[in-house]
Amino acid sequence: MRIESGIKLGFKDVMIRPKRSTLKSRSEVSLNRDFTFLHSKIPWSGVPIMAANMDTVGTFEMAKALAEHRVFTAIHKHYSLDAWNHFMQSNNICDYIAVSTGISDKDSEKTAAIFKQHPQLKFICIDVANGYSERFVNFVKKMREKYPDKVIIAGNVVTGEMVEELLLAGADIVKVGIGPGSVCTTRVKTGVGYPQLSAIIECADAAHGLGGQIVSDGGCKVPGDIAKAFGGGADFVMLGGMLAGHEESGGNSIEIDGKKYKQFYGMSSETAMNIHAGGVANYRASEGKTVEIHYRGTVQNTIKDILGGLRSTCTYVGANRLKELTKRTTFIRVQEQHNQVFSK
Repeated sequence: MRIESGIKLGFKDVMIRPKRSTLKSRSEVSLNRDFTFLHSKIPWSGVPIMAANMDTVGTFEMAKALAEHRVFTAIHKHYSLDAWNHFMQSNNICDYIAVSTGISDKDSEKTAAIFKQHPQLKFICIDVANGYSERFVNFVKKMREKYPDKVIIAGNVVTGEMVEELLLAGADIVKVGIGPGSVCTTRVKTGVGYPQLSAIIECADAAHGLGGQIVSDGGCKVPGDIAKAFGGGADFVMLGGMLAGHEESGGNSIEIDGKKYKQFYGMSSETAMNIHAGGVANYRASEGKTVEIHYRGTVQNTIKDILGGLRSTCTYVGANRLKELTKRTTFIRVQEQHNQVFSK
């Protein structure tokens, strides 16, 4: 047993200090990023925000709505091949969607079938809760060998050495985050986790040293948290709860006392395992919760609010491009974020 005494920070522990700016308007800020990925060498251009590969968030409907803003969606892995075929017949948004997969033989076979039918797809999201297993690293290596020209997103991890290992195994982008999600209970059930901002800072440093990228996955509650993630060095930011509860989101619609709600649950929750795995296996525990979110209408208003907030952050620190935000960011440690006198 050992104890690390260095300070580790989450989004709630800091704010971004404003700096002198020559920008006259938020409209001068470009949120577009351009990347050429480490192994696949595929160029990409867009707004580097991702809808999470949860079946209540990463839907085909969400992908169509977000692609209008050049925002990315990791499509959840539970769509059938027929559903993919139907979607691909009428949509050409391959730059803004990923095919998600686990590491089982069944997952691998379905992924292969999807790519055989639709070779124009460019992104694979290999997603497990614990990215520290040797089996996971070996799976990433096999997928790189099988798909040398695809962009591989792999995770989740929270430490620099594991980011480096996954990049060397063939990942282009590493997913960073264990336990920060709004419907994740991993930290409660296992005691395992890492404050998200510190994870971003440390993992970004490791990834960028090798020419790879990271995506911050989880922990964002408000647009300001997304800005902090980018300020900390994240190349992409993945959102779950902030995009749940919309018309385009998955989950059952529920009416309570005349008000409309939509269901939102973690992918390791009892609800998800009942739907997709026939229940919680006797050797494991549920590590997610199920909540009902007030119906929020179309996602268009939410994504405009997010992008507007991010542009405003850039004007406060004088960054006319999102790429410059990290260099222009100085975090200050705080004990208070905002005035909650009227909070419900």
